Amino acid sequence: MKHLLGEASPGEEEAVNEWMNENAANKEYYDQLKKVWDNSKKLAADSTLDVDKAWDRFQKRVAVQKETPKIVNRSRFSWMRIAASIILIAGLGIAAFFMMTNNEPKEIVAQTGQNVLVDTLPDGSVITLNKRSTITYPSKFKGDTRAIALKGEAFFNVAPDKKKPFIISINDVQVTVVGTSFNIKSENGITEVVVETGIVQVTRSGKTVELIAGEKIVMSANDSNAAKEKVSDKLYNYYRSKEFVCDDTPLWKLVQVVNEAYDAKIVIGRKELNDMRLTTTFNNESLEQVLDVIQLTFEITVIKKEDGQIILK
Repeated sequence: MKHLLGEASPGEEEAVNEWMNENAANKEYYDQLKKVWDNSKKLAADSTLDVDKAWDRFQKRVAVQKETPKIVNRSRFSWMRIAASIILIAGLGIAAFFMMTNNEPKEIVAQTGQNVLVDTLPDGSVITLNKRSTITYPSKFKGDTRAIALKGEAFFNVAPDKKKPFIISINDVQVTVVGTSFNIKSENGITEVVVETGIVQVTRSGKTVELIAGEKIVMSANDSNAAKEKVSDKLYNYYRSKEFVCDDTPLWKLVQVVNEAYDAKIVIGRKELNDMRLTTTFNNESLEQVLDVIQLTFEITVIKKEDGQIILK
C-alpha cells in the first residue's frame, strides 16, 4: 500500500522488490494492481470526493503497523495479497461507479416563453422551438430509436440515421422519421404536421398516414379519420423565416397567424370577409403595417378597442 503511495521506507521498498523478483506471476499481479490504482486516482480526481480524508479513514480502520521487517516471509505477502485485493475491488468499484454515472443519459427540457429557440439535439438534429413550447429529450440517445416529446410547436431538421428512427410524441400522436424536415404544431387539442422534405409517418390510434414533401395532415381529438392534404401556403413557417407568405390565402387564416405572432386580438367582424383572398409577402413587418395592407387591399375598416381588441369590418 505504502509502495503505491510512495510512502514506503527503504526496508519496505526492498521487501516489495524482493517479492516481485521471486517470480513473473508476482510482478504481473503488482503491475495489474498499480494500473487499477492509477486509474482509480484519475477518476477520483474528477469527482467531488475528498480523497485525502477517505484515505485517512481507511488507514485508521486498517490500523497498519509501521514495522520494517527484516525477514521476508509468506505470511507477510499473504497479507499484502489480501490488501491488494481490497484495493483492486475498491478501485474497480470506483471505476464502475464513475463509468455508470457518466454514461447515464439525463433528461433535458427546453422551454420557451416569448422568444423562439433554436437548439441542436445530441444526434445533430436541429429544432426551432416556437414561443410557449416545450421539448423533452435525453442528453444521449440510447437504444434503437431517438425518442422525444413535444408540447406546442417546433420545426425539425432531422439528421439521417436509418438504423435509429426519430420519434416525436405529441398529444396522442406519434411522428416517425429517418431524415427529413417538417413542422409540428399542437393547439387546443388539434395537431398539425407539415412536411417540407423527405417522408414522415404519422400514427394515431393504431392508424398510420405517410406524408411526403408538400403534404400535411390536421387531426383533432375527436377525428379518427383525418386525411392528408396539399400544403397551400407557408404561413406555418413564419416564426422561423420572419415572413408571412400569402398565396391566395383566405383572410381568416392570415388573421389566425398574425394573432399568434404578435399576441394580437384581431377579430373579423363580417362573415363575408373570412374567405377573401390575399397574395403578398410580409417580411418582418410590424402589426400596424400588416393591418394597413389588409385595410387597403380589401377596403375595410379597422377598429381598435380600448381592451386591445382589433375588429375588421
